[in-house]
Amino acid sequence: MSYVSSLQCSSCLRRYPPNRLLNLCTCGKPLLVRYDLDRIQKSVAPGSFLGRVQSMWRYHELLPVPRLDQAVSLGEGFTPLIEAARLARAIGLAKLWIKDESVNPTASFKARGLSAAVSMARLLRAQILTIPSAGNAAGALAAYAARAGMEAHIFMPRDVPPSNRIECEQSGAHVTLVDGLITDCGAIVAEKSRTEGWFDVSTLKEPYRIEGKKTLGLELAEQLGWRLPDVIIYPTGGGTGLIGMWKAFEEMEALGWIDSRRPRMVSVQAAGCAPIVEAFHAGKREADPWPDAGTIASGLRVPRAIGDFLMLDILRSSRGAAIAVSDDEMRRDVGLIARSEGLFVSPEGAATLSGARKLLESGFLSPQDEVVLFNTGSGLKYLHLFS
Repeated sequence: MSYVSSLQCSSCLRRYPPNRLLNLCTCGKPLLVRYDLDRIQKSVAPGSFLGRVQSMWRYHELLPVPRLDQAVSLGEGFTPLIEAARLARAIGLAKLWIKDESVNPTASFKARGLSAAVSMARLLRAQILTIPSAGNAAGALAAYAARAGMEAHIFMPRDVPPSNRIECEQSGAHVTLVDGLITDCGAIVAEKSRTEGWFDVSTLKEPYRIEGKKTLGLELAEQLGWRLPDVIIYPTGGGTGLIGMWKAFEEMEALGWIDSRRPRMVSVQAAGCAPIVEAFHAGKREADPWPDAGTIASGLRVPRAIGDFLMLDILRSSRGAAIAVSDDEMRRDVGLIARSEGLFVSPEGAATLSGARKLLESGFLSPQDEVVLFNTGSGLKYLHLFS
C-alpha cells in the first residue's frame, strides 16, 4: 500500500492530493511528498530491512509507488559505502568514507531519482516525458523510459560529454543538442511541456525525483548502523540529493530510527559555476544566476537551481559550509582517488575531496571528524578529459 498522505509546497506549504500528475505548486516552488509516518512506524522498523532486495526499493514504505511491482527498476541504489583509509591518511582525516554512486545501473546517482519519477509518471498516466540535462540525468531518463516503454525527449547542451549523448540515443530517446547551458535547455522543455503536453521531469519540477534521491540518506544511516557521520560533502548542481538526504533524516527521526543529531552538510561547486557558494557567503536566501557558467564537471554546470532556497536553509541549519574548487583541483583528485582507493570517480565526485582538503586547511573540518564524500558518477563517462 502507499503511505503517501499529500504533496506539500516547500515554500507556501499548500497541500495537494497525492494521486495527481503535478509539477510545481501554483506559487512556482517545488512540491514535496508527505507520508503518514504514524502508520509507517507501526508497520516497519530498522530491523525490517534485513534480507530485503538490495536496491533503493528495500525502503518501499517510504517511497511513493503503492506496490513494488509498479516500480520501474533496474536494480538502482544500495550502493557501497567504502572506507577510504589511504585517502584519509593522505589528507589528514581519521575516518573517511566514499559513497560510490558510479555502480548504479546508468553509472550515476541520477538512476535513483529517475527510477522513482518514471515509476510515478507511468502510474499517473503520463504519455511522453521530457527533461533538460547536463548529462547523467538524460542517460537515466532514457534508460528508465525505455524500461517503462515510454517516449522520452531530451534536451542537452551541445558540448555535453559524448558518452551521455550516445547513451541516450542507444536507449531510443529523442535527443536535441542545444547551443547553450542547461538553463537554455530548460526553457525549451518548459515550452514543449506547454505546447505538446509532455510531462517535465526536470530537477525538483516534479515531486518524485527527490524521493529516489532521499534513499541516499536512508542507505547511509543503515550502512553506518542507524547513525549519521559528522560531515557529508556533496557535489551540488541542482541539489536534489542534498535536499533529499535532509528529508530522509527528518523522516527517520520522526520514525524513531535515528536521533536529532545531524551531519554538517557541505555543498561543493565548481569555481566556474558557484551560485550556491556565492549566496551562502553573502547571506542570501536565494542564489543569483551565475553568468558565463563553465566547468569540466557537467553536473556542476547549473547556473540557477530552483531548489536554491532549500539548499541554503539546509547548509545553514546544519552549521555546514559551501565551497568552490577549480577544474584543475578536480582533475588532480580524480587521479589521487584512483591511485589511493582504486575508484575512477567523476570530476564531480573528485570535487568533494578537493573541498575536504580546503575545509581541513580552514579548520572547518577537524582531523577527528568522520566524513562521507559522495561520488555521484563514473569517471568512464569523462574519458575525453583524460585521453
